[in-house]
Amino acid sequence: MTTLLLRLSGPLQSWGTSCKFNSRRTGREPTKSGIIGMIASAMGRCRDSPVDDLNGLHFGVRVDQIGELIRDYHTVHHPSDDKRSYITNRYYLADAVFLVGLEGDGDVLRDIDGALKSPAFPPYLGRRSCPPAGKVSLGLRDSPLADSLRNEPWIASDWYRKKTDPELYLEVVCDAGPDDAAVAERDNPLSFSQTHRRYGARSVTHIVNGVHINNIESRKRRYVTEHDAISELKDSGGE
Repeated sequence: MTTLLLRLSGPLQSWGTSCKFNSRRTGREPTKSGIIGMIASAMGRCRDSPVDDLNGLHFGVRVDQIGELIRDYHTVHHPSDDKRSYITNRYYLADAVFLVGLEGDGDVLRDIDGALKSPAFPPYLGRRSCPPAGKVSLGLRDSPLADSLRNEPWIASDWYRKKTDPELYLEVVCDAGPDDAAVAERDNPLSFSQTHRRYGARSVTHIVNGVHINNIESRKRRYVTEHDAISELKDSGGE
């Protein structure tokens, strides 16, 4: 099996789970529909083009750096009536980093890899106001999706590694297998047409303790090592 890995990092990301005029929320990790839309755009496809070949790819996300949920508050005035206004809220993830994997036909994945490295339209992380930081495609791996997400080195930011725990587990969210405990999400993109967008349901499994990380850069590790109060008490002859 072949897997294409993507690195999604930027100041802001927003992966829409519901879209209403006055409130646009974000999921805590990238959606399959958002990633398929980004790829189709990079490949130069119009909104009415079919995405069956992309939709059939097996999809998974590893949460390498948990983002902070923030709200952007707006007051919108009616163009023809100054006395009418609307309060709107836009939600984003700040400083999040995700490892995304797509498993499937090698030729399709190679086309996607090439498109993301030289995109027809600039990629963005859920919304056009959210450009990615650095390269998106990490290239192809000759391994199944689960193994690729498990074995790829941790891609969290340096500052995050220092502030987080010495030992942690990364959550993995992916398409569910026939024997997996799963939830249904309306995140299966059928059409991105502006006149008639359509989404179907897909089965998703959340693996909370998906990948173990031994974080040797954690400042908390050094603090425990250098300030072990119990050891100091024993060395001084205390009980």
